[in-house]
Amino acid sequence: MDTGEQLQLTAADLEVRTLGELTFHSPLDGGLLERGESMHYVGEHDRVLVDGTLGVAMRRGVPVEELPTFEPGGPRRMLFFDPKRTKVGIVTCGGLCPGLNNVIRGLVDELAEHYGVHQVLGFRDGYQGLTPYGAEPMVLTPDSVRWINQQGGTVLGTSRGGQDPRVMVETLRLRRIDVLFVVGGDGSLRGAQTIADEAQRRGLPIAVVGVPKTIDNDIPWIDRSFGFQTAFGRAAESIRAAATEARSHPGGVGLVKLMGRHSGFIAAYATLASDDVDLVLIPEVQMPLEGERGVLAHVERTLDRQNHALIVVAEGAGQELFAGSEETDPSGNAKLHDIGALLRDRLTGHLAAADKQFQLRYVDPGYAIRSVPANSHDSVYCTRLAQAAVHAAMAGRTAAVAGRWHGRFVNLPIPLVTSSRNQVDPRGDLWLSVLEATGQPVHV
Repeated sequence: MDTGEQLQLTAADLEVRTLGELTFHSPLDGGLLERGESMHYVGEHDRVLVDGTLGVAMRRGVPVEELPTFEPGGPRRMLFFDPKRTKVGIVTCGGLCPGLNNVIRGLVDELAEHYGVHQVLGFRDGYQGLTPYGAEPMVLTPDSVRWINQQGGTVLGTSRGGQDPRVMVETLRLRRIDVLFVVGGDGSLRGAQTIADEAQRRGLPIAVVGVPKTIDNDIPWIDRSFGFQTAFGRAAESIRAAATEARSHPGGVGLVKLMGRHSGFIAAYATLASDDVDLVLIPEVQMPLEGERGVLAHVERTLDRQNHALIVVAEGAGQELFAGSEETDPSGNAKLHDIGALLRDRLTGHLAAADKQFQLRYVDPGYAIRSVPANSHDSVYCTRLAQAAVHAAMAGRTAAVAGRWHGRFVNLPIPLVTSSRNQVDPRGDLWLSVLEATGQPVHV
């Protein structure tokens, strides 16, 4: 996260909206406590510091009690909703990501087993499910979600594109939904914000809580997004396979295109995990094709030195090499040009013109990676995120997301996490590690 942006945060930026007074005692006292375990309730006046270093905190020049803080996530002793009368909806939106089913299961289990909420509907096919022409929602129970964490994708289905918030809120009203969980990325979370705002405008006490999902790890103000670790681990396997192909042929060139529309975290982490890569291209750092310090010359030098080369490119890299386009997808995201195909063609032409012996293998494992089940680490993270989201919603938080900041679970206002984007810092330690691992020319 950019230090300048962090220093500009105000208390208003960090304030989480609440629906009203907390009047119901949490049922967790009669559940977990009667098993002889201790329960850590979050104090309403406890806070989590935003600043992770003494240097940044000191630059503010304010007393400790005035430093910016996040609301801690976790169970509250008092609730806004009466669990016995609460009805919940869950929707998954946007692209696939490892861990979606884990989050669904985590939400349902926490609601049913610990809060005693037994009315949970899963709206199908993203926000389309919150419209009159959407498919009939699924009734979700602990039994119905018992094994879904072992599957990739989402049992609820998903889609891109927004719907009229007035229509979606009316659907929630007619279904008597008190709490809506939205599992999605920045576009989906902006949609969740419009739902929360419309419910507030109509005077409807509906809590809307997000579980932030992006395989690219580009949502700010959280340590990382779920599914990211699974994704870069699988990406590293693809890189190793391409490396084997490249080393097995004289002049072998492996070219692997990975996810990363605006942020190169998957490309960077997968590169470091495999340690076989000679060149990485990410959206945050422009590297020219031509010239002594360009892509083509670097690959040619690498082939001369070791008789094989391996290149990793994030899908959003090199967009400046194409003519501009105004096309967008249903979610409003700019359609990307195919940097992988461009590199494949330009490398083929350049090496052939230089009379080099080469064999180029182009690998694009994106959809195969998106659809796999979460690994063990992400599975744990998904479950804990789901639990944190339930705690927030039952305590009447709305227009908020559950996340983790410096190892602590926190509740964050949606406008904060959708106002900017988490990106690789070209002058930061992660990118420095990549440069040291690849030996590629430095461009910032």
